[in-house]
Amino acid sequence: MGTPKPALLSDPEITIALATLPEWTRDGAAITRTVQAPSFPAGIELVRKVAVAAEAADHHPDIDIRWRTLRFTLSTHSAGGLTGRDTALAHKIDEILG
Repeated sequence: MGTPKPALLSDPEITIALATLPEWTRDGAAITRTVQAPSFPAGIELVRKVAVAAEAADHHPDIDIRWRTLRFTLSTHSAGGLTGRDTALAHKIDEILG
């Protein structure tokens, strides 16, 4: 049978979730956060820490690295939009980024 796909969040649920994730913004069927690292190596170290957390959660963000600018994008592709898995990982990324 396979694993059931996670339930999509409703628009009100997304609004409530984003209220607890002030650094994140909605971008269609995804949420994003952009951060500036103090240096390129520091940015890569942040990405490494996020990668460890993402692997542990078995849920992986899209990550765009432009020198010191990091952009994290979360969406549950198998569900076709935002789920609780995305908001949970966003909170974990916020912990890592400080």
